[in-house]
Amino acid sequence: MSEPTNALPESSMEKFSKAMDPPPIPEDAVFGEITEEGPNYRDVGWLGTVALMMKTQFGLGVLSIPQVFDTLGMIPGIICLGAIASISTWSTYIIGGFKLQHPEVYGIDDAGELMFGRVGREVFGITVCIYWIFASGSGLLSTSIGLNAVSAHGACTAVFVAVAAIASFGLASIRTLGKIKWTAWVGLGCVFTAVIMVTIAVGLQDRPPTAPKSDSAWISDYKLFGTPSFTEAISAVSALVYAYSGTPGFFPIAAEMRDPSLYTRALLICQGSVTAIYIAAGIVIYYYCGSYVASPALGSAGILIKKISYGISLPGLIVSTIVVLHFPSKYIFVRILRGSRHLTSNSFIHWATWLGCTFAITVSSYLIASGIPIFGELVSLIGALLGTFLSFQPMGCMWLYDNWKRGRENPTVKWALLGVWSIIVIALGSFIMVAGTYGSIVSIVASSKAASGASAWSCADNSNS
Repeated sequence: MSEPTNALPESSMEKFSKAMDPPPIPEDAVFGEITEEGPNYRDVGWLGTVALMMKTQFGLGVLSIPQVFDTLGMIPGIICLGAIASISTWSTYIIGGFKLQHPEVYGIDDAGELMFGRVGREVFGITVCIYWIFASGSGLLSTSIGLNAVSAHGACTAVFVAVAAIASFGLASIRTLGKIKWTAWVGLGCVFTAVIMVTIAVGLQDRPPTAPKSDSAWISDYKLFGTPSFTEAISAVSALVYAYSGTPGFFPIAAEMRDPSLYTRALLICQGSVTAIYIAAGIVIYYYCGSYVASPALGSAGILIKKISYGISLPGLIVSTIVVLHFPSKYIFVRILRGSRHLTSNSFIHWATWLGCTFAITVSSYLIASGIPIFGELVSLIGALLGTFLSFQPMGCMWLYDNWKRGRENPTVKWALLGVWSIIVIALGSFIMVAGTYGSIVSIVASSKAASGASAWSCADNSNS
């Protein structure tokens, strides 16, 4: 006698279950054997991947985009943003395909070793660690700005940076991205809410808080086309690069996915959503504030909205720091214990190594945040010097590594176009890296000489940009 069929067919239920919650991975090319006795490093579903990707990209970068528009002009700013978004999306797409073809790759250093040998491994490994330390330093700095704004400078800024570092260290020490993904959802919601609040508020206010007081109606001085110097323009482009320079973080995210074949789906949702928010928020805030836009942008709608928006965004700013602290800590941790049973166990060596890595990275980030307390210039420096080197050139090389030899044997128009595109990405990334670094250093020197109250290890309020 057959069983009743009043439920979904078994095959449909199985497909749904596998799509939403695939079975755990017993053996991994990076982490080795994964058992219930230790952490499960392959426990991120595709929705969790979307959250982690978006939190890696969306957070700090959006706060500098209105000022970029002020420097370049709205139309050139949107064009440059679209160009950087397109290159970034292609670069992150290449990561997913490279991971599927080379499952032993965990981070960008592994890709560097495949392409350039031991030298490539060391160069990319050291660079990505320095990059994440600078990025997390920027996160600590933005968190201190938020704490100053909410508390009306209730304590020395150096103390707020230290508080942010301690809180971030505790949560960044969670061992797997699968356990951290819930913080990514919280962080996304908080930063998105704060940005939308400011975007609405600037349209309702009479004039920006820093604009000259007058009895006449405020007319925004926004520019469709700016006239920046080369240094100013390349620094602005570098800030846009930083807004999309979470790219190297997509390597470990892909490595901890339960089903890496769903990587592209998550990537397209992430990049499409982030770009839409960047453009919408950047245009509206800059249109209503003009040259009086604040950097970070949350301070553009007056003191009350500034306090409320920073209060809402603080968890998101901390989460941004948590994620970018976790990446370099995990990189060093995996490199030290890879091939050892301690990598996936709960042994003393495992815990001592892991906490030692997170502590060292946190301390380094704190030193960066306190040593370069100028948000806009720090963002540009990171984007130019390290963001392009890790987000543009390697991905062009990765495509050539996987496709050049095979394509030459049976060349097609598509292969030739993608080959040319890869070379263009490498060349463009190299130009932005050199020119942008120069421009950012010039800006940092100029800002340090200005009597703005911002200096290394300063207690001054850094929320009044």
